[in-house]
Amino acid sequence: MPDAKRRGGRHRRRANRWRTFFFILWRDIFVTGREMGPFLGQVIVEPFFMLFVFGKVLGEIGFTQPGFQQVLLPGVVALNSFLVALQNTALPLAIDFSWTKEIEDRLLAPIPVGLVAVEKAVFGAMRGLIGSLVMIPIGLALLDDVSWPLAKMPETLGILSLGGLVGGCVGLTLGTLAPARHISIVFAMTLTPIMFTGATQFPWRSLDGVRWFQVLCTFNPLTYITEAMRGLLLTPGPKTPESIPLWICFSAIGAAIVIYGFIGIRGFNRRAQD
Repeated sequence: MPDAKRRGGRHRRRANRWRTFFFILWRDIFVTGREMGPFLGQVIVEPFFMLFVFGKVLGEIGFTQPGFQQVLLPGVVALNSFLVALQNTALPLAIDFSWTKEIEDRLLAPIPVGLVAVEKAVFGAMRGLIGSLVMIPIGLALLDDVSWPLAKMPETLGILSLGGLVGGCVGLTLGTLAPARHISIVFAMTLTPIMFTGATQFPWRSLDGVRWFQVLCTFNPLTYITEAMRGLLLTPGPKTPESIPLWICFSAIGAAIVIYGFIGIRGFNRRAQD
């Protein structure tokens, strides 16, 4: 009988932890809903101009080949899932730990500290998913000769969710390792290289003639999110190289989630104890 009581107590504590976790997550979602206008403005401007300049303007003046827009759109959508999640995880964490100390309220919640870190990454991933999905109709309206089959939307949601989770884990790492006074420098030194080595403006296999840069791109988790999107949506042809196989993309994405998630949670625990 005592063993049964102990097991029942453990189950209740576990249930209470997850109930608290989802309550904190719902609170963040509710706040986002009330600030949806500023949030959408924040996540749309940069990818919109990337699509407009690289896809529309350069195409109309003849600096890009036919079919480039169809290659660019999945890349920009994948980029938004990753970067929105990264920024919306890293920046609030850096500010909370250094200035506002708002994170202390969450640390007092009856859940493990590591689970608070997971909530931050998951919430960032949800924001990244929203930011990427918004760009699909914008890209379809802005660009010519592009398509996004509705039949592929379940797989699209899966890949973009994983992309947002990777971005959230990377943001968790940056937000806990970098002091708030240095976060702008960290963003300047990391976001631009991530954007331009993530195969968002070009297929990865098209870099066969620039081998050193192709190898560099393999170390960027964003490359595998972008290539997974293109592998799902595009048919290989003379002007569209075959994408990295999906099983390799998912393996690399999973490895990045584990590695950066582990580093980020350790950093979060360390900052919470300071």
